[in-house]
Amino acid sequence: MLTVGISGQATRLADETNTAQAMGSGDLLVFSTPSMVALMEEAAVRSVAPYLDEGQSTVGTAIDVRHTAATPVGMTVTCESRLTGVDGRRLTFAIRAYDEKGEVGSAAHVRAIVDAA
Repeated sequence: MLTVGISGQATRLADETNTAQAMGSGDLLVFSTPSMVALMEEAAVRSVAPYLDEGQSTVGTAIDVRHTAATPVGMTVTCESRLTGVDGRRLTFAIRAYDEKGEVGSAAHVRAIVDAA
């Protein structure tokens, strides 16, 4: 059963494959915003997956993201999600991203429960 407070986590090493330069979102060798957003969504997906009925999945429908600090190649980024609301098939999350130096981003995220077929 989906209840407020369910949490999830996803972690990724900042490397040459997920930099702003590699993703085309900038020219620096730092963890890119698109990579952070994907990691945030992964944390949310992981948190609720065990509570979904067979044949169900979730899709992202909105994200309001802040990328507040750069993470250089070689550091690890961790995203922690917390389910903050359940309204029928609509799920809302608060997500925090951080590396070894501290917080690097945050987001309010909405996902919808869908039938995978």
